Amino acid sequence: MCNLKEGTKNLLAIILGLFLIALIVSTVIDIRDKVETSENMITVSDTGTVYAQPDLGLITATVLTEGKTVTEAMTENTEKMNAVISAAKGQGVEEKDLKTTSFNIYPRYDWRDTAVLYPEGQRILVGYEVRQSLEIKIRDLDTIGSVIQAATIAGANQMSDLQLTIDDQEGLKKQAREQAIGKAKARAEELAKQLGIRLVGISNFSESGVVPYFYGLEKSAAPMGMGGAEDTVQIETGENKVEITVYITYKIK
Repeated sequence: MCNLKEGTKNLLAIILGLFLIALIVSTVIDIRDKVETSENMITVSDTGTVYAQPDLGLITATVLTEGKTVTEAMTENTEKMNAVISAAKGQGVEEKDLKTTSFNIYPRYDWRDTAVLYPEGQRILVGYEVRQSLEIKIRDLDTIGSVIQAATIAGANQMSDLQLTIDDQEGLKKQAREQAIGKAKARAEELAKQLGIRLVGISNFSESGVVPYFYGLEKSAAPMGMGGAEDTVQIETGENKVEITVYITYKIK
């Protein structure tokens, strides 16, 4: 009886050992397949760079007015914003390049100490504030300073978010992409020669890129309309750099 039990244990041990061996072999084969698959690919990347002068300026002109009533604040705001629009058109800006980006009305409160009726004070409505913003596209960059000056004299009490960009960004991106692809292909061919492999096709392609903007004013617009109206803001446009980086994955043998 004892020998029978011992034989059964040995048989189970042999079966378990064979199962573990089969599992290990299967795992090794699976890992080998994955390694061989990854070794049949090679990825290269490179960057194309194009420099170009900006040809489009964007700036936001804001008119902020206050009044005891909504009607009073809106009437003054409308008059000033209409004057700003006329001033921009007078500097050569077309109507299609003028766009209202925000219009807001806010109540204005004052905190007053009325200890007799309200020991902790009371919030009193004292008027309203109207804020309207206009985006101006300037296609003649030589007139940026003049447009800013004319808009502030007309009633804009805030000029912000100056951007100097490029209207036809896709054309420049195309140039940078072609440059990057050419450099990446040359690198792949050089690596294939050095490694003794052969490129047999492309399995994947991706790209990333940024078209930077110039932000800010060269000098403050504050002096305009306050004794400095003869001075025009000087804007230096410089150059924008357009970069595209491509990633190409090749099948190899």
